[in-house]
Amino acid sequence: MSIARLFDEKKVVFSFEVFPPKRDGSIDTIWKTLEELRSLRPDFISVTYSAGGSGSDHAATLQIAGAIRSRYGILPLAHLTCVNSTREEVLPFLAQLRREGVEDILALRGDRVPGVPPKTDFPHASDLVAFLREQGGFSISGACYPEGHTEAPDLVQDVLNLRKKVDAGAEHLISQLFFDNSVFYSFVERARIAGINVPIEAGIMPVVNAKQIQRMVSLCGASLPHKFTRMISRYEDNPEALRDAGIAYAVDQIVDLIAQGVQGIHLYTMNNPLVARRISEAVASLRDA
Repeated sequence: MSIARLFDEKKVVFSFEVFPPKRDGSIDTIWKTLEELRSLRPDFISVTYSAGGSGSDHAATLQIAGAIRSRYGILPLAHLTCVNSTREEVLPFLAQLRREGVEDILALRGDRVPGVPPKTDFPHASDLVAFLREQGGFSISGACYPEGHTEAPDLVQDVLNLRKKVDAGAEHLISQLFFDNSVFYSFVERARIAGINVPIEAGIMPVVNAKQIQRMVSLCGASLPHKFTRMISRYEDNPEALRDAGIAYAVDQIVDLIAQGVQGIHLYTMNNPLVARRISEAVASLRDA
């Protein structure tokens, strides 16, 4: 079953994101994380992909995605970025995904790497989506930005660009993180008005580290509501309290999203199964209610 088809069967799709261990770490550390995440019954798990052009990073994505399917019995979603790739470089990755039995791809442009000129085969994620559709055999997901992509001139152009991605073949969208649910609801309304009718999952990142979230916000441009900034400022010097407050904030977001009829929740776990468990258990009864 493809991930896009899950939305025909589930009231709320619930999924996780993990990333390969850093280059100086062993990939073996991810297996314990996945063992713990499996017990939380996610509908699928996505695996990030480095935009830096490192073959070892890409191999780790393949290995982990394959193991999620074969060892853990969960649908994998392999990220694929294209900013530093040519068509000829993407094709071997697709062949390896097929060998691993991975049929779902999250097609992303990826972040530009300072000092590395981007390649020109795929100027936008929609170009990669179209290429993947031409190859056949994969179900394609895409990213979306509730507050607009940082490079889009305005929200209207952003949603028109998203429509191009869906028209090119994206069957399911996962949102970038956000901390104000009203922003997500407004985005979904814009998308539906623009004729984007594929399932849209809300991307939720629990805040457990102030420095970590500052970096993520600087990359994706998410706004910080007053309630959120007060939480950070009050607990930023108390790691345990900040972790608990961040979990509570994420749970509050998810409860409201499910109550408002969201189609799916994609939890950015940051490879932290403790946080994923506490959030998952807090909302477990809501997923099928």
